[in-house]
Amino acid sequence: QVQLVETGGGLVQAGGSLRLSCATSGLTFSSYAMGWFRQAPGKERVLVAAIGRSGENTYVQDSVKGRFTIARDNAKNTVYLQMNNLKPEDTGVHYCAAKLSRDDTYWPILRSSDYWGQGTQVTVSS
Repeated sequence: QVQLVETGGGLVQAGGSLRLSCATSGLTFSSYAMGWFRQAPGKERVLVAAIGRSGENTYVQDSVKGRFTIARDNAKNTVYLQMNNLKPEDTGVHYCAAKLSRDDTYWPILRSSDYWGQGTQVTVSS
């Protein structure tokens, strides 16, 4: 059974930092591109950051560029999202997702996902 479990969310003031973790089990983690998505209240889920299988290839959305960093530890089957200088517009439920990938790019996760976590709430107060 595949499981993706996000942790690290919480309430933080604008300008603060959080580090989200997504621990996976039941899949060959190093074969999957991974992504972090955010769903703000009343809005669609959007991709925030993505990473290829080895961790060398990464993508972050323009709105978080320079503030967020995605990384993975294949030995720990875990993907991370380091969020610095948080803004109120970063508020939302943050989900991690996995997509089986044939190569080391992050493109597969931009198109679709095979597995999702349950999400962790991030709230940034002004």
